[in-house]
Amino acid sequence: MKLTLAYCPVACSMVPYILLTEAKAEFETMVINLGKAEHLSEKYLALNPKGKVPTLLIDGQALTENIAIQVWIAQQFPSFELMPKEPLKFAQALSVMSWCSSAIHPKLTQQARPERYCDLPESAESVQNLGSHSMLELFAIADNMLEGRQHFFDHFTCVDAYFYWCFKRGSMFKGDTLIFKNCQRHLQLMEQRPSVQKLLAFEKEVQKTFAAN
Repeated sequence: MKLTLAYCPVACSMVPYILLTEAKAEFETMVINLGKAEHLSEKYLALNPKGKVPTLLIDGQALTENIAIQVWIAQQFPSFELMPKEPLKFAQALSVMSWCSSAIHPKLTQQARPERYCDLPESAESVQNLGSHSMLELFAIADNMLEGRQHFFDHFTCVDAYFYWCFKRGSMFKGDTLIFKNCQRHLQLMEQRPSVQKLLAFEKEVQKTFAAN
C-alpha cells in the first residue's frame, strides 16, 4: 500500500503526519506551499477539488477531510490503538475531534484570514478579536477536560494529535494561552513524543526550503 500525504507547515496536515508516524506507517509527503497557492493549482485540484490540505493518497485514491483521514489511519493500523476500542469512548473521541474541526478550527481561520469573514473596510481587527475571544473560551473548556490528565482518554489517541495542533496554532495568535495550564502541559508532553519531534524537524526543513524559494 502506497501512502502519500499532502502537507503544508503550520496547517492541520500536521495531524495525520503525527498519526502516520505513530502507526509506524511508511508514507511519502507531497509538500504544498499554501503561501504560493499551490493548493489551487490544476494538478492539486484534480486530487482534491476543495483545494485544502490534508489529502491522503491511498494507492492513488484521495481521502480528504481531517477527521476521515484520522479515523482511517486508526482503523488501518489497529494495533496502535489510535482510537478508543469501546464503542461509547470511540464516539466520545469522535465528538471531541468534531469539536476541534467545527468549533476551534474556524476560530483559528477567523484570525488568520479575517477577510473570509468580513470584507468591510477596517473590519479585520474586529473580526480577529472576536475570533480570539471565542477561541479562548473553547480552550478554557479543553483545559477543564484535561484537568489531572495527560491525555483526553486513557492513552494517546487521535484526539491528542488534533488538539495539539489546535492549541499550538492558536498560541500563534494574540490572546493569552499561557493561562491554560493543562493545555500547556498537554502541549509540552506532546512535544516529547518521537512522532511530534520528527514532525517538527521535518517542518523546520520544509520552512527553510520555502524561505529559500
